Amino acid sequence: MDLQETLTKHRRTLHQIPELSFEEFKTAAYIRNTLDELGIPYMTPLETATVVYLEGNSTTTVGFRADIDGLPIAEENEISFKSVHVGAMHACGHDGHTSMLLTFAERCQALQQSGSLPHNVLLLFQPSEEANAGAGRLVREFPFADYNPAAIFGLHLMPDNPAGTLLTKNGPLTASATEYRIHIDGKSAHVANKETGANALGALNAIVSQIQQLQHFFLSGLNQNIVHIGKMQAGEAINTVPSNAYLEGTIRTYELGDLKTVQEKLQAIAAGTDALFGTSTRVEFAEGYPPVVNDPSLLPFVTECAAEAGLDVVLKDKPYLFGEDFSFYRDAAVTHFAFLGVQDKGQGYTSGLHTARFNFDETSLTYGVRFYETILQKFGETQ
Repeated sequence: MDLQETLTKHRRTLHQIPELSFEEFKTAAYIRNTLDELGIPYMTPLETATVVYLEGNSTTTVGFRADIDGLPIAEENEISFKSVHVGAMHACGHDGHTSMLLTFAERCQALQQSGSLPHNVLLLFQPSEEANAGAGRLVREFPFADYNPAAIFGLHLMPDNPAGTLLTKNGPLTASATEYRIHIDGKSAHVANKETGANALGALNAIVSQIQQLQHFFLSGLNQNIVHIGKMQAGEAINTVPSNAYLEGTIRTYELGDLKTVQEKLQAIAAGTDALFGTSTRVEFAEGYPPVVNDPSLLPFVTECAAEAGLDVVLKDKPYLFGEDFSFYRDAAVTHFAFLGVQDKGQGYTSGLHTARFNFDETSLTYGVRFYETILQKFGETQ
């Protein structure tokens, strides 16, 4: 099969079997079966992670990453390769990411067999980008130091921009993403004797009011931050003082100092509210995603490679406010992450990421493979 046929086959097969984070068993099996058929060796450092290492003609190792998980979204596209997993969908393009890296693996193997693979290649098929920081776990458990990658590159599909474009920037490209949960325990009482209770709903209202003031009073107006409340619940009955309440949300920042400030202020808000309402409040933070920060030394090289691969480069002036766990690879090497445009208004491919109608034309994936090939061929020439 040629490049386009290979990409389309991989993408449409993978699109039908989306699996949630750390449950990508069919997806991992497809990746490994494909590599087995090609005779490409691989490692399995996590149950659903697959890593390929191919030796080239230099001592330099260049890394490339694809994430493989789907989302808990019911697909609404009426297409021949629609998801067969009820309530799950590749709504973020990870089927495309995986297809590009699998196809690139085959082309690297062909170069190796002809004696013309310019550098060692490390290919990372990583689980659980959408939740639970699969990249962080892979960085902790795979011995990256043994392979000493000089740089790690990644691509993400972007339906907000036309096919044939590459969006990137120096420095922060995506925000840190940290989930928080606040549990409030009060004391129930009949409404007729409300003063004998500890009102968890009153405490919740006070906490919400103060969260909404964080950006204004405690964070620089020059920095973009989001402290979002996504869910709240409280109370048990219409005529009782609420004995429990719950709130959860997400924090998005570009500066880790801002994240630390928000976390400290949330703890202080909880303590002050408890002192006023007589409640007992617990604030929990899930392991967050640091911001993706592109190494400045790589931008001229990346833009040169993108242009050679036929891509129009768009240099963003502001980062995105969503999170991406590619950020963890900075602990293993210098990194560069970019977004590959897949929008095609003529074909109706305009739905955004994480929507039930997200779709794209697989011809846009050829740009990604050529971009990776150009990076591999030119790496070390101009950095």
